[in-house]
Amino acid sequence: MAESSSSSPSEEIVRLIKRLSSYVAFKMSSLFSTPIRNLDSRSIGAIAGLAIAVIFTWRAIRTQPGETQRRRPKRRLQSPESSSAAPDEDNGVQDVVDQFFHPGKPTLGQIVRQRLSEGRKVTCRLLGVILEESSPEELQVKQATVRSSVMEVLLEITKSCDLYLMERVVDDESEAKVLQALETAGIFTSGGLVKDKVLFCSTEVGRTSFVRQLEPDWHIDTNPEITTQLARFIKFQLHVSAAKPERTVPNVFTSQSIEQFFGCP
Repeated sequence: MAESSSSSPSEEIVRLIKRLSSYVAFKMSSLFSTPIRNLDSRSIGAIAGLAIAVIFTWRAIRTQPGETQRRRPKRRLQSPESSSAAPDEDNGVQDVVDQFFHPGKPTLGQIVRQRLSEGRKVTCRLLGVILEESSPEELQVKQATVRSSVMEVLLEITKSCDLYLMERVVDDESEAKVLQALETAGIFTSGGLVKDKVLFCSTEVGRTSFVRQLEPDWHIDTNPEITTQLARFIKFQLHVSAAKPERTVPNVFTSQSIEQFFGCP
């Protein structure tokens, strides 16, 4: 949509300041509640730093639209809502806020966006990546369990990407167990994921078909055959495996877990 590009500079700076304020309000509330005469040099420096952050963000927003348009994949179809510049502006503001409060140290959110090359859609299988269980047969004999170590990364992905989870199951009971495990872990309440974006199929071919239809920027899987088949259709893939495969292609990365891929301990 061209609406955001036609806005006047004054309108854009007002919108930017409002977005920035929403991110830092809860962190700065105690600082601003203190009388000016009682503020120490560190607090005054924090206020000055915030002002500088707003200025640099404004300058960055003014120079980004052309670059973003050149990097956008041509084959990806977008709805009118998703074509808005708002998500990109949110990420830009978040990066400035992160740098302000954690100078010199990238946050997990920044690392996730950088490693995903600013990808906007991600598909990911559940077994062996999000869940402790590694096969559909295991889901038949016990309850599904979400790996606690993956939650932080998963929630960061949902903040900047359209995430779809998928899995092959052998019965309806297994499907119900997976949804219950995800709900218990708080993925549907804490992140941007909804149940409609958790997809199930009865064959591995079905999962491959899901990925092809969704056309993500990234796909995460444990099956080397699927990653090989999708390599020429999907821009990037992450193959989660304890052992490094003998053959690799340039757009397929390998890691023991998605936490390790994003540098989490």
